[in-house]
Amino acid sequence: MNEAPTLASTLGPPRRPGVGPQRIACLTEETTEWLYLLGEEDRIVGISGYTVRPRRARQEKPRISAFLDGKIDRIVELQPDLVIGFSDMQAVLADKLIRAGLNVLITNQRSVAQIVDTLRLVAGLVGAQERAERWIEATQHRHAQIAATAAAWPRRPRVYFEEWDEPMISAIQWVSELVGMAGGEDVFAELGRQAMGRDRVIADAMEPVRRSPDLVIGSWCGKKFRPERVAARPGWADVPAVRDGRLHEIKSCDILQPGPAALTDGLEQLHALMQAWVAAQARP
Repeated sequence: MNEAPTLASTLGPPRRPGVGPQRIACLTEETTEWLYLLGEEDRIVGISGYTVRPRRARQEKPRISAFLDGKIDRIVELQPDLVIGFSDMQAVLADKLIRAGLNVLITNQRSVAQIVDTLRLVAGLVGAQERAERWIEATQHRHAQIAATAAAWPRRPRVYFEEWDEPMISAIQWVSELVGMAGGEDVFAELGRQAMGRDRVIADAMEPVRRSPDLVIGSWCGKKFRPERVAARPGWADVPAVRDGRLHEIKSCDILQPGPAALTDGLEQLHALMQAWVAAQARP
């Protein structure tokens, strides 16, 4: 089995002192993970409290923010020359930091292509373009291998990916695209194209039932997915995924961060679940 690519310290030249921002505050996990992968972790002066990738970042870097708010005084004390965040949902936090006199970059990537563009943007800021391109090339090579495997399947599983349970929210765009890349069909692909979470709310609890998913995959944005609760929803007993016991969790840190993890570990987990389903269909 091919493994997701890693970026060894021997790939590419070391960081050039003085290139780009030297003190970066990361308001979300994906920027932290990416800078570590690039070997640029010495630039990081603060991280999100939700950061778990890489694990050692929590021991090495001070935690300065949640998602919607942060420790403004603490961030200012760290004297970052750049603060990087993600999503329009961080607009209020970004405004506070800008008013405190800091340089702030907020990206708003939604698709897989936009994630890759953002990785390139951040790599360019720290002068690590060559190392970034090596990682991106290896990752996209693995994506092509997965696509070739899935292309040989006699049938692609229908997938309901649930990002939240109350209210039910379906997959954001990059997750919807990753479901397709992994070999499945997102049963709410039309909602995945909606940029805002409120536009991906499924108001009718029976609509997923009508779309008859073969797999239900939950990633409840920071809380544990409860397959037994999903299976017990009124009217869901005859859903193929429920009937066959194919309700699975992918941790939000592996799939709901628009950065390296989603393109590697998140995709690999999706693909493994779909491979298992395809193998089960082939058995008598």
